[in-house]
Amino acid sequence: MLNAKVFLRAVSFVNEWVGKACSLFFVPLVCIVLLEVILRYAFNRPTIWAWDISMMLMALTVVLPGGYLLLKDAHTNVDVIVRRFSPRTRTIIDLVTSVLFFFVIGILVWKSGEAAWDSFLSREHLATVLGPPIYPLKMVWPIAAFLLLLQGVAKFIRDLGKIRQHRRDNGQ
Repeated sequence: MLNAKVFLRAVSFVNEWVGKACSLFFVPLVCIVLLEVILRYAFNRPTIWAWDISMMLMALTVVLPGGYLLLKDAHTNVDVIVRRFSPRTRTIIDLVTSVLFFFVIGILVWKSGEAAWDSFLSREHLATVLGPPIYPLKMVWPIAAFLLLLQGVAKFIRDLGKIRQHRRDNGQ
């Protein structure tokens, strides 16, 4: 049986690494957009590739770090009501709502996997002037969703640990 601490460390390590690696995509993204703006407006010589490449880089920076954002508790939360609750109550709410999280992300893994596989089999390309292959980018979606799912499982395990610790501390 897999030790929970090993699992938690491994998932956190992978998502931390992916999140930091994705941040590196911003440098070429900014350079490409800057170059395109200069070429388009200063020299009236737009490129045929900047839109496609910048869109793909942006997609990578938005999609892949989902698990990293969950690890760092950086997702947008609607906490107008729950912020007034105790940490224990918030943890219980997180545990209960995780059922919905697992359902939605599970469907995302499944459906994005199907779409990526279909795109790969047909060797799908973007319908643009450059027309680069889009299937490698589509294959990132199920990977990103799976990493988010793993981080959700890790969060669930940590939340269970918080509840158990609270019970031990209060002699229940």
